[in-house]
Amino acid sequence: MPAEDAMSENAMPEDVSMEAIVARFSDPEAVAGYDEGPVRYVPGLADLHRMTGVLLAERAPHDGRILVLGAGGGMELKALAEAHPGWRFVGVDPAPAMLDLAKRKLGPLGDRVEFVHGYIDDAPAGPFDGAVCLLTLHFLDVPERTRTAAEIRRRLKPGAPLVAAHVSCPEGKDERDRWLSRYAAFAIAAGEEPERAEKWRSVTSANRNLMLSPEKNTAILEAAGFRDVAQFYAAFTWRGWVAYASRW
Repeated sequence: MPAEDAMSENAMPEDVSMEAIVARFSDPEAVAGYDEGPVRYVPGLADLHRMTGVLLAERAPHDGRILVLGAGGGMELKALAEAHPGWRFVGVDPAPAMLDLAKRKLGPLGDRVEFVHGYIDDAPAGPFDGAVCLLTLHFLDVPERTRTAAEIRRRLKPGAPLVAAHVSCPEGKDERDRWLSRYAAFAIAAGEEPERAEKWRSVTSANRNLMLSPEKNTAILEAAGFRDVAQFYAAFTWRGWVAYASRW
């Protein structure tokens, strides 16, 4: 489930844990305005979705089955389903209201998606031809992030790709603050209210789970059983990786 929502300034919490995010996305107002958030905070979001499809298609067959973790809202599902008409998907998300939004966004394309309410442990065993996890893993601490990535890998065919993207930037305080300021400045340039952008900058800075370095994120994927981990996307405080399931 992506990081930003459309809640009012007064309702914006300090807690950005997965549990708090799920609770917020039970709010009909937050769900109704959801689409406005990610495009303001994630540079090149549409291109990130397009790149994700390109990277998956390098290995996934034309009739492949793709696991999408954090599928609520349906943005990446819609982009992938439109670009690859032979693919079928399993979309997993812990917020029922966000899954309902994804169903509405997909319309007839939703006939190719099995929606699952829950977390990675609730996903089918597969094996899948590829997996996607965008703007989600940063809500998890290192042990749970590693475990979740390992559960994704366990559901993939050997050599199948995972495309993941989430918050990541250098961890030194000066560098972190510099990149977070750019994160907020981008949101303002994209139409966000300055007070909201500054609030999200402060909330993000205060949560160390969010701010792991690119090197640590790469190590997590390797520890989870992925090989040939490569960064393909960098946009201020965001990074994206493609990695391949090992033959365990």
